[in-house]
Amino acid sequence: MNPSASCRLPRGPSPAVLLASAAAGLISALALASCASAPRSLPPERVSPPPVPERIMGTGFAGADLMAAFLLANNPSLEPSRARDMADLYREEASLEGVNADVAFAQMCVETGFLKFGGLVTEDMNNFCGLGSIGPGQRGLSFPDPRTGVRAHVQHLKAYGSAEPLAQPSVDPRYRYVQPKGKAPLVAGLSGTWAADPEYGKKIAGMLARLYAAS
Repeated sequence: MNPSASCRLPRGPSPAVLLASAAAGLISALALASCASAPRSLPPERVSPPPVPERIMGTGFAGADLMAAFLLANNPSLEPSRARDMADLYREEASLEGVNADVAFAQMCVETGFLKFGGLVTEDMNNFCGLGSIGPGQRGLSFPDPRTGVRAHVQHLKAYGSAEPLAQPSVDPRYRYVQPKGKAPLVAGLSGTWAADPEYGKKIAGMLARLYAAS
């Protein structure tokens, strides 16, 4: 037996192996640090609905798509084209008179039950706000087409909300009966004026809140 062989110490890893191991460790550490520092994807921020308007005059928040979808969600039997036409009409006519289209649209939803009608006023009358409807002997006014009916509604609403004159020729036969003009500039003021119901303004405000919550 070779005496020198019995006391020979085992050889350690070669420098090349040590260098490769160190490089691998450094790469792993850098990868972990990169993952830790990478920005985390956050859930989309929930957008709060706009505040319910208090005044009749002004600019609305709801677009035609939202209005039409809101009508269809609450009246599935309605033709989609009809829902979109009504949304466009309310936005166009309200803009001409400076009336908040959302308020007028919400009032229409309250008055017609989302265009289901079913009361004294029927769909063929194109009366979307109960104008002139008092009882069985006086069902209300009729208009030749939906645009004229929407225009009459908006003009009547402006009579309550503003003392400013109409921008369009009057098609509302009852416009002259609202005196003084601008007697109820707030939605809440329609209670006991437009309708005898003391909760009438709250019903419109509640409908507005539902509309905005659907956005």
